[in-house]
Amino acid sequence: MSKVKVFLEEKDIPRAWYNIQADMPNLPKPAMHPATKKPVVPEDLVPIFPRGLIDQEMTRDRWVEIPDEVREIYKLWRPSPLIRARRLEQALDTPAKIYFKHEGVSPAGSHKLNTAVPQVYYNKVAGTKRLTTETGAGQWGIALSQACSFFDLACIVYMVKISYQQKPYRRTMMEVFGARMYASPSENTNTGRQILQENPDNMGSLGMAISEAVEDAVGRDDTHYALGSVLNHVLLHQTIIGLEAKKQLELVDEYPDLVIACCGGGSNFGGIAFPFAYDKIKEGAPVRLIAVEPSACPTLTRGHHGYDYGDVAGYTPLLWMYSLGKDFMPPGIHAGGLRYHGASPLVSQLIKDGIAEAQSYGQSAVFDSGVLFARCEGIIPAPESSHAIHSAVVEALAAREAGEAKTILFNLSGHGLLDLPSYESYLHKGLVDSPISEEGLKKAMANLPQI
Repeated sequence: MSKVKVFLEEKDIPRAWYNIQADMPNLPKPAMHPATKKPVVPEDLVPIFPRGLIDQEMTRDRWVEIPDEVREIYKLWRPSPLIRARRLEQALDTPAKIYFKHEGVSPAGSHKLNTAVPQVYYNKVAGTKRLTTETGAGQWGIALSQACSFFDLACIVYMVKISYQQKPYRRTMMEVFGARMYASPSENTNTGRQILQENPDNMGSLGMAISEAVEDAVGRDDTHYALGSVLNHVLLHQTIIGLEAKKQLELVDEYPDLVIACCGGGSNFGGIAFPFAYDKIKEGAPVRLIAVEPSACPTLTRGHHGYDYGDVAGYTPLLWMYSLGKDFMPPGIHAGGLRYHGASPLVSQLIKDGIAEAQSYGQSAVFDSGVLFARCEGIIPAPESSHAIHSAVVEALAAREAGEAKTILFNLSGHGLLDLPSYESYLHKGLVDSPISEEGLKKAMANLPQI
C-alpha cells in the first residue's frame, strides 16, 4: 500500500523562502503613501516595520535566506506532514487522489507561526520592545503572541469583536502567552472610540482592527506593527509550505493537478500556491491554483481590482488589489479569518492575469464538508480551512463524474479544536448563509479611492 503520511527530516527544512515577485509576468502597481499618494519608499515604512522586513517587502530576489535562529524555532513543528486523505477519497467514491499539507501541527495550531517567528525575530534584532497587531478568528493573534514570548517582546492584540465573542479559547490562549487583548473596535484608540460613538454595537472588522493596531504602534517609539497576511514579506515567509509540499510529493512520485487553499488576505493561499505558480509561469505546468473565499466576503470573485486602503481609517498605504471597499462590513460568519475586504496584491495580480483562479462558497456547505472531513480523517478543521476542503470535495466529485484520476493538494491551514462553539452552532442550531448587504457593498465600492 502506498504511503498515507509523507515526512521530511529537519535537515530538509528549506533554507530560503521563495519570492514570486522575481518571476511574475506582471507585478502589481506600487503601494501608494496614504498622504502624498506617491509610491511608497522604504523610509515611509520605518515607523511601523523593522529594516529587515522592509527589505523583504521590496526585494525582487528570487530567494531570501532564512536566518538560522528562525530555522531552529521552525524545528518545533516543521517540516509539517503531507497526508493522503484516503478515507475521504473512499467516502466520495472518487478516482482523484487527495493530499493535504497539515499546518495545524504547529504550536499555534495554524500556518500563521511561519511568518510570526521571522517577523518577531527581525523586530528583536532591530531593538523593538513592543508589537501591536490585529486578529480575526485568532489564529494570527495566537501565533504572534507565541513568537513574542519566544523572543521576549510585549504583544498587544486588537481582536475583531465578533470573533472575540465567538472564539473565547483563542482569546485565552493569547493571554497564556502574555498578550494584552482588546475587542475591536475598542476604547483604546481614537479610531475605535469614533467607530463606537457612531455605533456602540459595531461588531468590528479586520480593517477596523488594523487601524487600531497601526494607530497604537505609530504613537510609540518602542513599538512596531505586525501584519499576519496581505503584504509581500508575509507571503514570502509562508512559501515554506509549498516548498516542503513539492519535496514531499516528489517522494511519492506525484504532482498536483490542483492546488487549493482558503483565502482571506492571501498568506495561506500564497504559501502553498506560489512555489507551484513558479512551475506554471516558468515551465508551463498545467496546474490549477484555486483560492477559496466565503460568499459572505467575496473579495476575489466580486471585488474591484484597483487601489484601496488596507484599513478603515486610511492609515495604511493604498494597495493595488482586489477589494470590496474599506468600508464594507461582512456578515459575522464563523470563518473570522476570511472577513477581510481586500486581498494580497500578489495574489490579486495572479488572479487578474489568469494564473490563479477564485471560488466562493456559503458557510453551510463549507461546514458540511468540514464535518465530512473530520469524520473521515479524524481531524476537526478550522472553519477557514474548511473552505479549501469544500473546494477539494467539489473538484473530487467533478473528477468522479468525468472519470479523471486527478491529484488534488490542499492546505489544511489550521485545526478547529478552538472553534468548537462554531461546530456546536452548526450541529445543533444550524448555520445560515448570511447574505451580504448588496446596498452596503454597492456603497463601499462607490467609495473606492480614485488614483
